[in-house]
Amino acid sequence: MLQEINKELTKHIIPFWKSLRDEEYGGYYGLVDFDLTVDKKAEKGAILNSRILWFFSRAFNELKDISLLREADHAYRFLEEKLLDEEKGGICWSVTYDGKVLDSTRHTYNQAFAIYALSEYYRASGNKTALITAQKLFCLIEDKCRDRDGYLEAFDEDFNPLPNDKLSENGVIAERTMNTALHVLEAYTLLFDVTDDLSVKKLIGIKLAQLLGVIRTKIYNPDKKRLDVFFDRDYESLIDLQSYGHDIEASWLIDLAADTLGDAFLEKEAAANIKRMTGELAESTFERALQDGSFINECEDGKQDRTRIWWVQSEAMVGFANAYRKTGQARYLKAVSDIWEYTGEFIIDKRNGGEWFWQASEDGAPGKRPIVEPWKCPYHNGRMCFEIMNRLKEGEADDSRKVLRGA
Repeated sequence: MLQEINKELTKHIIPFWKSLRDEEYGGYYGLVDFDLTVDKKAEKGAILNSRILWFFSRAFNELKDISLLREADHAYRFLEEKLLDEEKGGICWSVTYDGKVLDSTRHTYNQAFAIYALSEYYRASGNKTALITAQKLFCLIEDKCRDRDGYLEAFDEDFNPLPNDKLSENGVIAERTMNTALHVLEAYTLLFDVTDDLSVKKLIGIKLAQLLGVIRTKIYNPDKKRLDVFFDRDYESLIDLQSYGHDIEASWLIDLAADTLGDAFLEKEAAANIKRMTGELAESTFERALQDGSFINECEDGKQDRTRIWWVQSEAMVGFANAYRKTGQARYLKAVSDIWEYTGEFIIDKRNGGEWFWQASEDGAPGKRPIVEPWKCPYHNGRMCFEIMNRLKEGEADDSRKVLRGA
């Protein structure tokens, strides 16, 4: 399995994203439709381009191929020159194909992904300016994008609040979301890890520990063993919804945050409660969402959406690999192998010039959504490759099958 994942990363995912480099206007092309037509004049979203910067930076850090660092350099220049507003602060939502601001919304989610990308790029390149920019965005989030109780969502370029239509779904408009909190956590974890200045590191660590507390006490639903998704300002849940992909993703991202902080920032009881929560998230999604060797999407008001989404399969593999490492339970490792087999058959796009399909239906037919668009990127599937190759050893999945058969 690990050889197959390595091949998928190096021979398929990386070459595909390299091919979308825009040499004329910078960044990477923002749209490839289902028929694999590249729209060179599509908008360039900050989420997509931040995630591409993160991906090539992490790829260089893992593989030490200098061509990957050159891609990261290219992505970094576009973020600094076109997406970052030096005058008013923050990352805009999107620009035109030639780099003019298209949507100036300052969303907390966008700022977080820029921090995540810049932190990984700093690790790859040693570029101090990138680290300083990431730290400035951290300060901006803490100053402009939160209140006493946690993180808010959408703002105009002067940081006046806007309706959160960009990260609200399922018929609600949320003032707070699990999704934004989770990815602020992810960004702060990496920024904390790469920051050398002890005073800055301490401040990031304090805020990260506080956010872990908010997730555990406000966002996690212990009765239903899930993260609630959409909230009003007082953390009252707006909808009966379990996002299986976010829950399994959170199970390992929260563990990573707690492990990265260590006992200097987390009391022993708090750390134990966090580990219990993430174990429950992995267990509940294993029982509810793992169906026929793949991972379904979500459950709203008791009704399951059995669509298989590309990023959900990716995060399920990492989450179950993490659960296996924590518990030693072979069923989690077998789930990783089963989902990988499903992904190889139904999600990976085997057409010449393709990457991964957005989704597949219950019968395995690919949904005809774009192959690349503002949310469809190499972050989830690329990260899955890195994490699985780092967390597992060749042959472990085969061994787990023998255990489960009673061999």
